[in-house]
Amino acid sequence: MSATLGTPARATAPLLDVSDLSCSFLTRSGEVRAVDGVSFSIAEGQALGVVGESGCGKSVTALSLVRLFPPTSKVRLSGRVEFEGRDLMQASEAELRAVRGRQISIVFQDPLTSLNPVLPVGEQIAESVRLHLGFSRKAARERAIDLLSRVGIPDPQRRVDDLPVRFSGGMRQRVMIAIAIACEPKLLIADEATTALDVTIQAQILALLDQLRRDFGMALMVISHDLGVVSAICDSVQVMYAGVIVERGPVRTLLAEAEHPYTRGLLRLVPRLDTMRHHRLRPIPGQPPQFLTEQTGCRFLPRCEHATERCHETPPLIDVGHRHSSLCWLSDDKMRAEAESFAPGAIR
Repeated sequence: MSATLGTPARATAPLLDVSDLSCSFLTRSGEVRAVDGVSFSIAEGQALGVVGESGCGKSVTALSLVRLFPPTSKVRLSGRVEFEGRDLMQASEAELRAVRGRQISIVFQDPLTSLNPVLPVGEQIAESVRLHLGFSRKAARERAIDLLSRVGIPDPQRRVDDLPVRFSGGMRQRVMIAIAIACEPKLLIADEATTALDVTIQAQILALLDQLRRDFGMALMVISHDLGVVSAICDSVQVMYAGVIVERGPVRTLLAEAEHPYTRGLLRLVPRLDTMRHHRLRPIPGQPPQFLTEQTGCRFLPRCEHATERCHETPPLIDVGHRHSSLCWLSDDKMRAEAESFAPGAIR
């Protein structure tokens, strides 16, 4: 299933159209199926949030789009990843290198390990534009200074020659964003880009990403475990659990009318000023399933407080509203009940 989320549908094809994407890692213990039949689309200029607990397949989905795995990894990929009408799953490694960083860029979670500690940040930014755009050293340095200024680094003419250790965590993340947008990509993926930051810096980074999206007209894919983060910046959201999408829809609709029990559990973990004095945060009981085990029925079954015998069968992705769908039998029961209530003779 493939559906364009977020902003109203356009006449043109989506920028990114992913269909039945699966990713497995071949290990000594067996095959680990980290992503299992995921489908989604992103339009130009759209911001899509991908939410779920650690280990649910969010980051692997992002890495699978451009096959960005270590050379020693034994990875099995299947499905289609169409970017501007071209299937990246069929692209050669040389063709993918031209896409990575140039058309699709990723801001990783930990800038402390993502940045080279012995190279000035300016050189790390300039490397991308020299490689992809053919800038001279002088032009690349000027571009690096401009990008540092754009992402909010004070005194960029001086800081361009500083090593990463001279920057705070929030400033290092801004440098990572500068590297990612250096070639003005059409799709920027922010993978847990605010996780290690305090709430004030987190808000600043989210505002920066949103402003850059509007300035460059690029699409944005925000990966997070926090629904509060994606609600601040995204048009739409898809919730992942155990390698599959369990719910998707416009962000306001999903926050107000969450259908899947897992989504509701994540929402209970978001602190709210209007209820925090009276209600404690309720963690989701249990642990996510092991990917080495055979997945049958609803994957959330062992942790779901609403589970029934029917949940031993795998549910379909059920439409529950305008561009809103849920992978849960409860949603099917609800839609059936609503249909019956409007059937002829139902109202007496």
